[in-house]
Amino acid sequence: AEAVLDMAGGGPLPTAALLEQIDLSAHTNSKLLEFSLDLALQEDPRFDEVGPSGNVLWFLKRLEPPEVLDPPTNLRYPGMEYDRSVLTPEMVSLERELDDELSPVPVSDQLQESVQVPLIYPHWRSGTLPLSSCLRPLFPTAYEAPRIRFMLVDGDSGDTFPGWVVREKRYVFGLKNWYAERGLMPGSIVHVRRSDRPGEVIVQTDSRRSSREWIRTVLVGSDGGLVFAMLKQIVTANFDERMAIAVPDENALDLVWQQMQKDRPPFEKVVVNIMRELAKLNPQSHVHASELYAAINIVKRCPPGPLLALLASRSWFVHVGDLHFRFGETG
Repeated sequence: AEAVLDMAGGGPLPTAALLEQIDLSAHTNSKLLEFSLDLALQEDPRFDEVGPSGNVLWFLKRLEPPEVLDPPTNLRYPGMEYDRSVLTPEMVSLERELDDELSPVPVSDQLQESVQVPLIYPHWRSGTLPLSSCLRPLFPTAYEAPRIRFMLVDGDSGDTFPGWVVREKRYVFGLKNWYAERGLMPGSIVHVRRSDRPGEVIVQTDSRRSSREWIRTVLVGSDGGLVFAMLKQIVTANFDERMAIAVPDENALDLVWQQMQKDRPPFEKVVVNIMRELAKLNPQSHVHASELYAAINIVKRCPPGPLLALLASRSWFVHVGDLHFRFGETG
């Protein structure tokens, strides 16, 4: 079975296809034979069952993408303690709207045929989508399998490419090349919708003629510090104006990310530094909570909850209306 899957690029293959190429006695009940092989593969750590509910598909674990077995660096969230009781109804509403997969938001009861997702940097950099409360019902699931392989379909071209649902870590992997081909950036809007074909999910962007627009851009200084500036960037798809951040040098940001993980500066200090930078770009020095959320995730994976709780509980973050904040005199 390992050799057969190796020849198939790792898989996925159904049990029946494996049996066809394995020299096992056919004098017994075929269903019993299939059940026995399934049980043997399930008990062997070399194999991974990656089929959606109702389908048994086998993959060779050593040939699975590393980002499927272990979360990419930018998606790793160690967790933060915070007091949810300080969140205002307006903040809770924004948390639902942002639909971060790490937020404690229950899966939506209303099944949507299509969902719009503004990419945050960690997912853009990792080539992933969040398995969030709104998106989760659109992707294949399974009874037990922690990883599910399926096919993504480009809604414009019809091209297909493999994707992976990583259920326990709440993300979907396999879109890095597609993001690059489409010229997407953090803040670009991706449409995700159901397909009529089982095991397929359609992804699409609102493509438009390339144009140069003023976009919030993150630059890395020689000292490793971040600077935000409004610069003209080439744009090829629709984006969320508050969450769009152009990244000219993603490798430099990788080094910043690594340094952040090593130094572990206090979360409040990170928020203050980034808010000061963003405030320079606004004549009123106001920063919207969603802008800050997108910018914080440039250097640190963080769901909205801890950030909103910090804004609500510190006197030097002054709310000026509609979830816009500025520094007070003590800020």
